[in-house]
Order: sequence, then structure tokens, then C-alpha cells
Amino acid sequence: MGRFFYNVKGILRYLAPKNFFSSDKYLYNVEQRSDYKYIIDRVNYYNKLDSKIDIKSSKKRVAIRDFRIPRKLVNYFYDSYEYLLYFDKNLEFILESGDVNYNISYPALTKSRPIDSNNSNNVILNLDKIRHFAFIKDEIQFDDKDDILYFRGGVYQEHRIKFFDKYFYDDRCDLGHVGQGNSDYYKMISKPKSSKQEHLRHKFILSIEGNDVASNLKWIMNSNSVAVMPKPKFETWFMEGRLIGDYHYIEIDDEYNNVFEKIDYYKNNPNLTKQIIQNANSYCKQFMDKKRETIISLLVLDKYFRLTN
Repeated sequence: MGRFFYNVKGILRYLAPKNFFSSDKYLYNVEQRSDYKYIIDRVNYYNKLDSKIDIKSSKKRVAIRDFRIPRKLVNYFYDSYEYLLYFDKNLEFILESGDVNYNISYPALTKSRPIDSNNSNNVILNLDKIRHFAFIKDEIQFDDKDDILYFRGGVYQEHRIKFFDKYFYDDRCDLGHVGQGNSDYYKMISKPKSSKQEHLRHKFILSIEGNDVASNLKWIMNSNSVAVMPKPKFETWFMEGRLIGDYHYIEIDDEYNNVFEKIDYYKNNPNLTKQIIQNANSYCKQFMDKKRETIISLLVLDKYFRLTN
């Protein structure tokens, strides 16, 4: 979906009479679905709250009836309101927009959270999905791609700079910074922005986290290329915490010492690489059922409201 139509759809949904939206369409007899256990597993994964907690002491709380389109981070508004409009307008919630790479001290709806045992207040919804859930059709077969490790993206974080310092001049890579930066360093590492189709000409695509998750991971895993990355530290609706290294992606260490040891191994064992790609493609398929994704989103919110209001 293009940005223009995404915005138009969000505005029309906001302006539409709320009696057009009934959760019965999605939740009536949901317990009878053959995949109900799967649905509840995901609901409880995104929403780990297990007891009642009052959010009235938070100044960030807002009632659905008072929720307005903001000037900034409008994607977070559109993507949360898509599901909030099915609930009582007097219910209150907290939305933590942006790249949330920290554990919140109060129950809030958010796009992302650290992968650890203290993240239960970060209740995940599929937010900013026009950027993060943009899957792509890859018509280039794995055997027809080149062997270069490819990456384009903003290189501002220390861990991304570390990778560039180590491998930018390595002829086994094609790395490039895309974005701002006027220093000599950024002039040296900058390259023109390239399309996803250009990325997909390569067997191995670097997927390295930025402020939180790597935004390219979803479409890489739905392609005929393979993601190369360290074990993820953050997660979103994609449930990165459930990904398995060398099963869904090629796992490299946090210091980047074994990058080409791993890549060379999978170059020499293409059938194993193709199996990883197949596993990754299968993982992505669970997010393709639009009605089920809506059911899960509504149940995540239902649980949130039951425990916070």
C-alpha cells in the first residue's frame, strides 16, 4: 500500500461513524476456531499482563474518545486506532510511540520492546506497519543471486558503525550508508539508496538492528535471500524473540568475528541455506491471514482494557 492511500484510509477510518465497526464480525464464536489455541498463544505473547493494574496515575493516559491525529508519528495513530475504534470510547489507554528499546514502567501499547523477562508492560500492537510489515514478492531464485553480503541503511548506532569499520572495504561485502551525515566518515561510507529489488539480487542480506528492530528483516525472510544477523535484542509484532539462529536466519556473533566463517559455510552448503529460507518463508506465512491478525489485535486490546480499566 502506498503512503498516500495508507494516509487516506487512516483518515477515512477516523472520520467514519463508529457504529460501522462491530467486533462481533471478528470475535463471535472465536473460541470455536480450529486455530484458537494458536491465537491465544500469540495474544499472551504480545500482552504479558497477568493482573489488574490502575493506569489512572499516568498523565499519558487518554480516552479513546479524545484520541486525535497527531502532527508527528501519525503511523502509530492510524495503526492503533484501526483496532481501538471497536471498543467503548470511554476506555483509557497509554500509547508509547516511536522506537521503544526500553522497558516501560506502566502498561502501554507499543510497537517494540527488549527481548527479556521484564518487558510485560510493553504491550505490543502491529504499529508503523507500513514500514515494518512490507513483505515483497521475490522472483529471483536463490541460485541466480550473487554471493556478496549486501546492506543499505542508516549507520548511526554504535553497533552498525562497528560493522562498517570492520568490513566496509572488504570485497566480500557491498555496504553503504544511506542518510544524513556531513563528516568525512559519512562521505566515505555513503552510497545511493537502492530498492528492495536491488537487495534481492544478493543471496546474503545483512539485517542489523537500528534503534530497535531491523526494519528489513520481515521482507528478507519472505524472500529467496537469507538474513544475516546477530541474535535479536528487540521484538515487535513479528515476534523476533521466537526466531531461531541458523534455522530462520544465519546467526553471527555480536562482535562480528565469525561473519564470513558462517557465510562461507552456507555458500558451500546451499541446500542448508535453502532450508533456512524455506523455514523463514514458512514463519512469515503466519502473518498473512488478515482476519486472524485483526482477531489477535482485538484480543490483545481486550485483555489490556480488562486489566487496566
